[in-house]
Amino acid sequence: MSSVLDAIGARKHMLIDYVPHARALGLSVVDAKPGEAWLRVPYAEHLVGNTETGVIHGGVITTLLDNCAGVAVMTALDELKSIATLDLRIDYMKPATPGLDVIGYCRCYKVTRNVAFVHGSAYHADPDDPIATTAMTFMLGANRTLPAVSAEARRSRGEGH
Repeated sequence: MSSVLDAIGARKHMLIDYVPHARALGLSVVDAKPGEAWLRVPYAEHLVGNTETGVIHGGVITTLLDNCAGVAVMTALDELKSIATLDLRIDYMKPATPGLDVIGYCRCYKVTRNVAFVHGSAYHADPDDPIATTAMTFMLGANRTLPAVSAEARRSRGEGH
């Protein structure tokens, strides 16, 4: 198991709760395993990009995948480090279906000393029928401050003030 997953235990929601933008969009962690993450964004009227079609704005899908990829990277690391998105490519295959939640799945498939590499997709029910796919890279140790999730995990275990 990764050190992040060890630190948070069953409280996987802590992987994104410290990100205000993720909270504002209603993102939630469906599941997380070492190097893998599944996040959900619920369908909501305020996330619609085109009121005539009811389709969720593409920026919401981008945010979902970026956060999902970040969680996949954090759970792939042997120790807590800050991370930052270096490069993000998203290929949109089709619009999201109005009224349906969107799931993001990302897998961190390679970690080097300074960079982590991720592939992923956004979909409704079938991962083989994606709304969008992504390829991302993340800088490791982006700054000297540990991720907020580490402080929150320590507090929840009673190890800090």
